[in-house]
Amino acid sequence: MKHIKIRVTGKVQGVSFRATTKAIADQMGVRGMIKNEKDGSVYMEAEGDDTSLEVFQEWCHEGPDRAKIENVEVTSGELKNYRNFEIIKK
Repeated sequence: MKHIKIRVTGKVQGVSFRATTKAIADQMGVRGMIKNEKDGSVYMEAEGDDTSLEVFQEWCHEGPDRAKIENVEVTSGELKNYRNFEIIKK
């Protein structure tokens, strides 16, 4: 199991980015969280095996149909043992 942090910038709020990402994560068995940031970006943490995280990262570069991805930053982090993938709403 690996833990990664992902920040996606571009047109990623108001385009169902969080809901679609949760559906993709659930399908792939990726656990973690996703939330909108005040600066207009989306921040997420994801945990899973190498293969599923690689495919998940690739999806983050695409996003849902109405999203326009400008940049995807990925950094590794410490395992937090998430139980599922949840949307954090502030």
